[in-house]
Amino acid sequence: MFLYDSVRELTEAVAKSGRSLSELVIEDQAEAMELSTDEVYRKMEERFDVMVEAVHSGNDKNLRSTSGLTGGEGYKLNKYSQENGGIMGEFMTKAIGRALSVSGLNAAMGKIVATPTAGSCGIMPGCFVSLYEDRGFSKEAIVKSMFTASAIGMVIAKRANVAGAEGGCQAECGSAAAMVAAAMTELYGGNAEMSAHAAAIAISNQLGLVCDPVAGLVEIPCIKRNAQGVVTAMAAADMALAGLKSEIPCDEVIDAMKSVGDMLPCALKETAGGGLATTPTGIRLKEQIFGKD
Repeated sequence: MFLYDSVRELTEAVAKSGRSLSELVIEDQAEAMELSTDEVYRKMEERFDVMVEAVHSGNDKNLRSTSGLTGGEGYKLNKYSQENGGIMGEFMTKAIGRALSVSGLNAAMGKIVATPTAGSCGIMPGCFVSLYEDRGFSKEAIVKSMFTASAIGMVIAKRANVAGAEGGCQAECGSAAAMVAAAMTELYGGNAEMSAHAAAIAISNQLGLVCDPVAGLVEIPCIKRNAQGVVTAMAAADMALAGLKSEIPCDEVIDAMKSVGDMLPCALKETAGGGLATTPTGIRLKEQIFGKD
């Protein structure tokens, strides 16, 4: 059970309580679940541990998906970042590599955390594990920030949806980017209002993203869209921390995402009936796996 129907309610509750957004959510969830705050924290910590393990397990050059279409993307980018640094710098390139590793592990039926879905599972660990391993953030700080991410995710789930089959990939990777952007903003000292702006900016930049998986599998282009989600989340957090605001309030952005999702044709909502899935190569790859109809 989640008590808040809007991001505005969340930020107002934070202002009244004098606590951070993550602290408010931890206490509310502990009460709703009839657990102590320590128990709720430990449950989230377990999920972060899974993310860390997924990053390392997915960084395998021999990893292949069940279909054979994908595998090793994370390893290649991580190797590239170590050898060349990357156009965006080593930190960002490694973060993207981590996202690809986790998303690739999902395609290979490995253990991941759906954040908020399996299709967007690489975005949060791509960002958080990078901050943990490369920027020196404590595990406690990271885990607490995950409650901020979950709060944004729960509002999105209430007001819109987080399923590609219902709202397109904007509902999966867009929501994940918003969740992580808000959390990273808090991690770097931003207040709840800044976190709300970060979430709104992230969704705005993924608005209209369709769900068009080749052969109906969460691989192409899903894995690489997780990489883009990392970039979107970090850019949105930086903008919010710099004082930039979303001219459209976060709740209205979420509502717009639902409206856009409702308008998307069925062919662009995880049915493999349009977009990249119906390109000549997309059809050929489908036939390669499943044979001709």
